Amino acid sequence: MENELFEKAPIPKAYMKMALPVVMGMIVTLIYNLVDTYFIALTGNTDLIAGISICAPLFTLLLAIGDIFGIGGSSVISRLLGGGDTEKSSDRSTFCFYCSIITGIVFTIFMLIFRKNVLYLLGATEQTYGYASQYYTWLVFGSTFVIFSLVPSNLLRTEGAAMASMIGSVIGTVINIILDPIFIFLLGFGAAGAAMATVIGQISTCLFFVIFINKKSKVLTLSPAHFKPDFPSLGEILVIGLPSSITNLMQTVGITLTNRFLQPYGNDNIAVMGIVLKIVNIAVLVIVGLSFGGQPLIGYNYGARNMKRVRSIMKFGIAVTAGTATFILIVLSLFANPIVSGFLKEEPLINLGIHILRIQLLGMPLMAICLIFICTFQSTGKALSAFLLSACRQGLIYLPVIVVCSTLMNLEGVIIAQAISDIITTAVALIIFRIGLYKDIKS
Repeated sequence: MENELFEKAPIPKAYMKMALPVVMGMIVTLIYNLVDTYFIALTGNTDLIAGISICAPLFTLLLAIGDIFGIGGSSVISRLLGGGDTEKSSDRSTFCFYCSIITGIVFTIFMLIFRKNVLYLLGATEQTYGYASQYYTWLVFGSTFVIFSLVPSNLLRTEGAAMASMIGSVIGTVINIILDPIFIFLLGFGAAGAAMATVIGQISTCLFFVIFINKKSKVLTLSPAHFKPDFPSLGEILVIGLPSSITNLMQTVGITLTNRFLQPYGNDNIAVMGIVLKIVNIAVLVIVGLSFGGQPLIGYNYGARNMKRVRSIMKFGIAVTAGTATFILIVLSLFANPIVSGFLKEEPLINLGIHILRIQLLGMPLMAICLIFICTFQSTGKALSAFLLSACRQGLIYLPVIVVCSTLMNLEGVIIAQAISDIITTAVALIIFRIGLYKDIKS
């Protein structure tokens, strides 16, 4: 455990040492997402692209479930380590690992049974159902590995092993990138091949984490002897984990809502939006990495009651994430044409993609600020505040906004709804912070 890093190192040095490996892992994941989209786009089949885009919420749902035990466990363990309780930290880590595996198996069975219902709920049509079903089936088969991989990825950072967390993500992503063209084109598996590559990559990531924890970790353990299933342990993890998962769950809801509201305008619009959202992840994943990179620092110092350091970490986090988001917004907006042209060849679709990309990027700096507040609420155990804010951006606020905007402005309303939601969510974040945490960390 690197106590010096958590307790005494200069904030910029400590924050970036924890955050940069997370950001690098996010960037590698991003590269895979773009390469995956690029290979699918090479088919020139918009129904295929739309079918896979329809399944995007399923992957974010898996991330949401993994976050229950990953971020929930990370919050609990970082505060325990801040208080000096290593033994209980080990017990909680094992609890998180095995609960994620059990949850993944149950999820797989449930989603296979209700496959047809779920696909139509996500927005599949007669033209896209076949492609969506291929991708969905293989991704569901590998869902336990996706869910499990997020747990050690988060928990390793609580003991300062952010670099190992990044390496695990890189291994899986590189394997993904190598296998994608082989499965999609060489073997002719199409949509199923893209999902197969994803699953094999996730299995590789899981193997790395298991080996690293068994050989290197001083706190985390997979030993069944430490697995003590009890309701208090589950409760303290769920109280943070469930609100944390809302961020990804709401992203699932947001993508599903967007696809549903785009349906009247044709599969081409769904396909273009799906490609643009992958590109937007350049901003989102980097910002998420910078935001969550500081989470163990906040949790540790909050557990040690060092409120001055908590405040300093928050201020630095807001500055670096909002500044980075603004920089990325400008760069991607300026180079929107060549970026979008790399995925689309027809001029009308390229122009539509450029327009959607620039609009979708407008709220990124505000989203960065909100993420710092969410991470702070999670790290300090403020479950209700974390839940409310996580549910706002692409759920509680996004739903009424997209309904009103699409009614008033049709397709343009669907495109601009997210940017408007970001403005409203930021105002809500400031209010919730003032009510729910300001007095606590001010003392």
